[in-house]
Amino acid sequence: MKQFLFIALFWLALSNNVFAQQLKSPDEKLVLSFSLQSDGTPSYRLNYKDKVVLKPSKLGLELKNDPQSLLNNFTIVTTTTSSFDETWKPVWGETATIQNQYNELAVTLNQKGTDRQIVIRFRLFNDGLGFRYEFPAQKNLTYFVIKEERTQFAMNGDHTAFWIPGDYDTQEYDYTTSKLSEIRSLNEKSRTANVSQTSFSTTGVQTSLMMKTTDGLYINIHEAALINYSCMHLNLDDKNMVFESWLTPDAVGDKGYMQAPNHSPWRTVLVSDDAREILASKMTLNLNEPSKIEDTSWIKPVKYVGVWWEMITGKSSWAYTDAFPTVQLGITDFATAKPNGKHGANTQNVKKYIDFAAENGFDGVLVEGWNEGWEDWFGHSKDNVFDFVTPYPDFDVKGIHEYAKSKGIKMIMHHETSGSTRNYERYIDKAYQFMKDNGYDAVKSGYVGNILPRGENHYSQWTVNHYQYAIEKAADYKIMVNAHEAVRPTGICRTYPNLIGNEAARGTEYQSFGGSKPNHVTVLPFTRLIGGPMDYTPGIFEMDLSKINPENHSHVNSTLANQLALYVTMYSPLQMAADLPENYNRFPDAFQFIKDVAVDWTDSKYLEAEPGQYITVARKAKKTNQWFVGNVNGETARTSTLKFDFLEKGKKYVATIYADAKEAHYKTNPQAYTIRKVNVTNKSKWSQLSAPGGGYAISIVEVK
Repeated sequence: MKQFLFIALFWLALSNNVFAQQLKSPDEKLVLSFSLQSDGTPSYRLNYKDKVVLKPSKLGLELKNDPQSLLNNFTIVTTTTSSFDETWKPVWGETATIQNQYNELAVTLNQKGTDRQIVIRFRLFNDGLGFRYEFPAQKNLTYFVIKEERTQFAMNGDHTAFWIPGDYDTQEYDYTTSKLSEIRSLNEKSRTANVSQTSFSTTGVQTSLMMKTTDGLYINIHEAALINYSCMHLNLDDKNMVFESWLTPDAVGDKGYMQAPNHSPWRTVLVSDDAREILASKMTLNLNEPSKIEDTSWIKPVKYVGVWWEMITGKSSWAYTDAFPTVQLGITDFATAKPNGKHGANTQNVKKYIDFAAENGFDGVLVEGWNEGWEDWFGHSKDNVFDFVTPYPDFDVKGIHEYAKSKGIKMIMHHETSGSTRNYERYIDKAYQFMKDNGYDAVKSGYVGNILPRGENHYSQWTVNHYQYAIEKAADYKIMVNAHEAVRPTGICRTYPNLIGNEAARGTEYQSFGGSKPNHVTVLPFTRLIGGPMDYTPGIFEMDLSKINPENHSHVNSTLANQLALYVTMYSPLQMAADLPENYNRFPDAFQFIKDVAVDWTDSKYLEAEPGQYITVARKAKKTNQWFVGNVNGETARTSTLKFDFLEKGKKYVATIYADAKEAHYKTNPQAYTIRKVNVTNKSKWSQLSAPGGGYAISIVEVK
């Protein structure tokens, strides 16, 4: 009887998982298993150190007007394995070199009845898994429309998740921390309060999704190399704890238009039992192609100031007039328009920022609201209102260029497309040439509002292709891009390193719109920053915004020391000192850290990390022996205990510590800070209190 039971179980396992294939990571801690189920459905599972990360999870794509689709009835044609190991140098980054090491399994499948073939390619790194669908050139699969991608991620429990709701048009949410089983009820509550949310599933979340298991595993699901494809969200079957991919539709509901040969983006799963390794992972970058820009000498990290925070807080305006000016034959007549007296991007005000940047060692100045069209956009039609070359009467483009040049400052231009992507493409060559003619090497682009002309979603294939077009076109003109409201990054900055920044998350501006959670910046590096750097615009010193604009009653939920630490914890080669010059002049000793901190690094050490609670990072500035340390803390006061063993042996250093004062609190006493100097070596140990919503920043200089 026992022998019969054993044989029955053996054949049952074999019938449900045909042709099992196994792949191990280079360090053998991660193990991937691929198999076909009894109906020919591709399936995979993933283990880490003998712990289950993903239970058997189905793979496949549902095609439009195709009952067979690419879901089942597959047989394995071939399986090939290979290994790869290289070290490459990023143009800018957290480290001077990056190791790209993985083992690969490529499975070629043939579908019975259709004679169509697909390849599922797996790459297993020491820090996670990447896999994608590939569609070779073939007779029976040339043009096809994706109705839905059916990739599954089957969880092994009701994990704690750090998530934002599924939305086709914005990522600008505060993160929720909850069990997976609570996502549905919390999403329903969110939709009741926010009727503008555009997605349609109460169990939908966005990637990068961060999770922690009860047995101490950290799991992150995202995607890499999102090109010519729809952005992926995740839908949760909360009865079985199975996530399934959920692609962003276009204006008519289709999820993707494909022509073989082609492939999907990589689906990524980062895994570790140490949260610091999630932050340090370079797998997303490694799954992207090497730089396609041969000469990258013009791509340089930038620390900048700008006419922005005074607009966000309402102290000044983007528009030249409050009322819609006279229109004659479709041309706005500013000669007869009455200025509102609040326009921020005027020549005199911009020169003030240029002077401030030059006096304090900054690289550039960003100017928003410099060009005609804002009155039209705010008050009337949002289509075709900007031409990106016509300044307001009070903004002297050439005069500003010459003045900035005389001070050694580079100007950063702003292109608000108002979501009218076709209009932007119509003017883009002219706009980029206008930038070059007037000394602008970088642009901040914006996509606020509905995507025109036909109501596309911000993350559909069509709009993703537009963002990519703008990046590649900018590279032709040697222009760096900082895209706001665009799709969340997926490591494309490796292939096009002129993409030096993105917003694509809830940034500092929301502190002026009612605030963000005080632990928000302890979650972003685990989620949004997995795909690339963020233009978070830190450095706010005045937390009571009514002191800037009496009509703005928002409060910045952060201590001043926390704002300093963001320049280290929120990695970006593009860093803004976002506050007003007069607020920095009130705290010159604290402002010194922002002046000193680097924006490009040769080494980074993640010293402490726990999503939603705290992050401590040490980074070594490029071309120097200077280190900077940043710590951001969540809602509960905490004491860090640090070792300085990342410093070079046998050398002495002076550490300048910018920290929360004992009585500091993000809400009641945010500007309470202390500054002190201590001598340290690589044997030093040190403890420091971080207040609620607080942190600390350290500048470490070698003693010669």
